[in-house]
Amino acid sequence: MPKPDAPSDQCLRLLFLGDVVGEPGRKAVIQNLSKIREHWSVDFIVINGENSAGGRGITPKISIDLLRAGAAVVTTGDHVWDQKEIIEYFPTEPRLLRPLNYPDGTPGHGSIVLETKKGKVGVLQVQGRTFTQPNLENPFLALEAEVAKLREETKVLFVDAHGETTSEKIALGRWMDGKISALVGTHTHVQTADEQIFPGGTAFLCDAGMCGPAESILGRQIEAVLYRFRTSMPARFPIAKGEVLLCGALIDINIDTGKAEKIERFSQRCDLEGVLAL
Repeated sequence: MPKPDAPSDQCLRLLFLGDVVGEPGRKAVIQNLSKIREHWSVDFIVINGENSAGGRGITPKISIDLLRAGAAVVTTGDHVWDQKEIIEYFPTEPRLLRPLNYPDGTPGHGSIVLETKKGKVGVLQVQGRTFTQPNLENPFLALEAEVAKLREETKVLFVDAHGETTSEKIALGRWMDGKISALVGTHTHVQTADEQIFPGGTAFLCDAGMCGPAESILGRQIEAVLYRFRTSMPARFPIAKGEVLLCGALIDINIDTGKAEKIERFSQRCDLEGVLAL
């Protein structure tokens, strides 16, 4: 694969990787992240890790491993509390986010601003309410208020919109057009093909997809999921094995205006050892 063009001096290149699923997804992300950063000239990395602990939630150790591997920020979602030890860890690590539309007093934070060599970058996460549990505060109002606050520090703002429906995520992107640099959806584990830049300069992708086993149903073993659909009987859904697909988005953001100049889907297959061949 030829080496892609580097971003201009006026742009920050952000890589966002969608839901990391279980041990195969973790392994592939962690061992390839530095290679990806160098090959694609990435300045800033955000990873959704909410399915990284056996497919449900995230642990303190996994959060630490992802951050040490090169993630600047790790986001979560509706499975954020599935691993109970994460509750006490949240106040100790501001780079691990939970949806910002939880009620006041919930452990952790839904946004952060970090300093980089190219300037300050803000990252926010919000969770949708349509067909998604728990039913949190209104994401449109919560996002509007938090973006207004963070824009006092930086115009470069990235949002992970964790939600079930395309309409809600598109509506969030349109609502924030011109106020944020990019909004990319997570949760469905299926990468969409609607990458675009809205008229106000906000990059959008309805779902980043997942970082997990390619031969699977949303990262789970195919036969187990088929059994549940065919019989309506309870079944465990083990994490699948095999080659891992790393999915997400690459976004070039003008550091002066905060507007996106380019967005591309990121989709790369790793071998059975989780190694990405370039």
